[in-house]
Amino acid sequence: MKRSGCLAFAAVPLLVTAAVYLLTPAHSDEAAASQGTYQAPRSGEDAKARAERSEDDEVIADLPAGLAAPRKKDLAQQIVASAENSTLDWRSAYGYIEDIGDGQGYTAGIIGFCTGTHDLLTLVQRYTDEHPANGLARYLPALREVDGTDSHAGLDPHFTGAWKAEAKVPAFRTAQDKERDRVYFDPAVRLAKLDGLGTLGQFIYYDAMVFHGPGTDPNGFYGLREKALKEANSPSQGGKEKQFLDVFLDVRRNAMRAKNPHIDTSRIDTAQRQFLYDGNLDLRTPLVWKVYGETYKVA
Repeated sequence: MKRSGCLAFAAVPLLVTAAVYLLTPAHSDEAAASQGTYQAPRSGEDAKARAERSEDDEVIADLPAGLAAPRKKDLAQQIVASAENSTLDWRSAYGYIEDIGDGQGYTAGIIGFCTGTHDLLTLVQRYTDEHPANGLARYLPALREVDGTDSHAGLDPHFTGAWKAEAKVPAFRTAQDKERDRVYFDPAVRLAKLDGLGTLGQFIYYDAMVFHGPGTDPNGFYGLREKALKEANSPSQGGKEKQFLDVFLDVRRNAMRAKNPHIDTSRIDTAQRQFLYDGNLDLRTPLVWKVYGETYKVA
């Protein structure tokens, strides 16, 4: 490991977080422009951010695969699916779609893409760019209209059926995998590694990214991480891994409760925190955990 790279990252967590966020493909110029928020970066700032990313790439190249190892990644999908879809068979969720009443419109697919949070629109748009003659393309105008709201205008009554039908197409399942990795998995694992976190910490970041979204606002993933860093040092800053992760989970749990005092936080309390208190920083199997009162086991 090139410790100098990790230490350089730790010295300016907010600036590097911004660089990681802005240079992640999920937050490309095209995506920002579609939301009316894009401003072209100055060439000097852009070059500096890319240089920092190159240094971070060198650091990550020296680290173990961690959660990105195929078996660990599949395990991560199972744990997330236990909370998102109440199953370990995460591949069964490609065709899942319903409005769960959380104010984000329809929630769908393997990672809970939402019609109200831009990621479902981006998924369908990118899929349509590669496969124009698909069963969801005709809903793009409606998806643009309802983006940022919980409205079903232009989607009912046939959008849910179209989603389920398209989920039977291998290319659309692949598109969901790619968008999950591009928006959630890859950025979370990357930043966790730069923070000096092991496989469990990488998963904790990933699950937080899935649930809270990749936002820099106080309740988005990056905002929650910054708040945790104000309370405890990450391992790359010289802190203790278990202590930092405990603080991060507290910050995340408080954010969930602040938004909804009655929300079930068992995906933290009887899953991730249990792994942490067991000292399972490598997320070794066998694993046993509970979500929403149901017990799950992976041999």
